[in-house]
Amino acid sequence: MRAQILKEISPMESRPLELIALPTPQPKPGEILVKISACGVCHTELDEIEGRLKPRLPIILGHEIVGKVESLGSRATKFKTGDRVGVAWIHSACGKCSFCKEGNENLCSGFEGTGCQANGGYAEYTVVSEDFAYLIPDRFTDSQAAPLLCAGAIGYRDLRLSGIKPGQTLGLFGFGASAHIVIQVAKYWGCEVYVFTRSEKHRNLAKELGAAWTGRAEDEPPQRLNYAIDFTPVGETVPNALRVLEKGGRLVIAVIRKRTPIPPLDYAQLLWDEKEIKSVANITRKDAQDFLPLAAEIPIVPEVQEFKLEEANEALVWLKQGKIQGAAVLRMD
Repeated sequence: MRAQILKEISPMESRPLELIALPTPQPKPGEILVKISACGVCHTELDEIEGRLKPRLPIILGHEIVGKVESLGSRATKFKTGDRVGVAWIHSACGKCSFCKEGNENLCSGFEGTGCQANGGYAEYTVVSEDFAYLIPDRFTDSQAAPLLCAGAIGYRDLRLSGIKPGQTLGLFGFGASAHIVIQVAKYWGCEVYVFTRSEKHRNLAKELGAAWTGRAEDEPPQRLNYAIDFTPVGETVPNALRVLEKGGRLVIAVIRKRTPIPPLDYAQLLWDEKEIKSVANITRKDAQDFLPLAAEIPIVPEVQEFKLEEANEALVWLKQGKIQGAAVLRMD
């Protein structure tokens, strides 16, 4: 099979992914072999490539995988060959620790990420435990479904952890793959959404998707925010979001790593009045299981830009430069 391999930590501008031929993996007991048709491109890959998140090298990146079941390992009974399935960031967890038993498998010390500790979807085939794969609703094309598996599922978790209720005001800082899905869920729930982004193209897309107001991170919105989600890779956004947060509001930080540090926070000016900051770590299987049918019900309409597998480096450079409108997706055909 063809696969894009990351062999060493490098700046993205050096285009470090190498397209090579590898043996097609074979499913072990309880696993399925997936013939990949599409894989989303995520900011997490930039963190892995540039070393802010440490992958197990060499590695096939990619954790927004859509494809069809090609074959079944022994004792695999949940799917049949030909089923269209998705694979998300959570590749496995121990299932035995207190976090797993309480439904917080995303916090398991044995958590393994697809495309980070286990080979992912920048390839023509992958294997995964049948317990960590999900049926894809018929409503979505392969390319539309791919960003739902991370950008969508983690965005759904961000919204749940924010605690937002219908009629309240939500601020989205950054408007990439995840935020352009989150706004559709928030609007469906009856929330008013303000979008903060430096990109005029992204502001225009936000307006098309129902944003009540758009501006830059340092701008003053028409009213204070009950809740906010920070999707940006820079630390400077955090004080900007706290500055426009209402008393008792919560800021959810939705990225694994920040490229730049969060500046010192003036407690009295930014955090007092019972404001909160909540981080988000990974997703659980339940996030994906709950979100996919909701996405079909709304229905979510992901905005995607397609690239060929051999164009993975270019897609990631575009992503780093903020040139992607919506979500980038690699097509294997």
